[in-house]
Amino acid sequence: MIRAVIFDIGGVLVRTEDNAGRRRIEQRYGFAPGGAEQLVFNSAMGQKAQAGEVTTEQLWQWVQHEIGLSDAALGEFRREFWSGDQMDGALVDYIRALRGRYKTAIISNALDNLSWLITEEYPMADAFDVVIGSADEKVMKPAPAIFHLTLARLACQPQEAIFVDDFLHNVDGARAVGMHGLHYTRGLDVPAALAAFGVTP
Repeated sequence: MIRAVIFDIGGVLVRTEDNAGRRRIEQRYGFAPGGAEQLVFNSAMGQKAQAGEVTTEQLWQWVQHEIGLSDAALGEFRREFWSGDQMDGALVDYIRALRGRYKTAIISNALDNLSWLITEEYPMADAFDVVIGSADEKVMKPAPAIFHLTLARLACQPQEAIFVDDFLHNVDGARAVGMHGLHYTRGLDVPAALAAFGVTP
């Protein structure tokens, strides 16, 4: 029986609904398609930031130096980069409705500003019993340790938890430790998909 429902943030609870800002960045600085995300998320420095080895501000200072941006241009880069992201309010409300009957949690490969992000930028912290951010814990999905840590804080066995993520390798990481997994794809009816596992508000 499922006792805990665990969600990724980026690509699930907060999604880039409009890529125009990132495409403008790529055109302005001559990046290949997808180059903005590559720089911020998947560069060696981006990975270090998500692993908690450097701070969020150190990452942006590196981006500034890497491209040769003024302070004003860096500010514009950051605004444009995040401009198309939106929280799925209906999904977050559904998660709020699960609380009480199920434990709820976040596991996110995130920068060290995750707490601010889910309280100020995208208010959703109240929907979760446990929030696990990779920079804070110094471990990233799909490493087994991040799933074991979450299960320990939820006081759940692996088979009692289901994890929802948009990256299949992260879902496979959860399954590898004995959890149930749900691979999120755009347009998926999450409540219906979770109902197939017996999860209902």
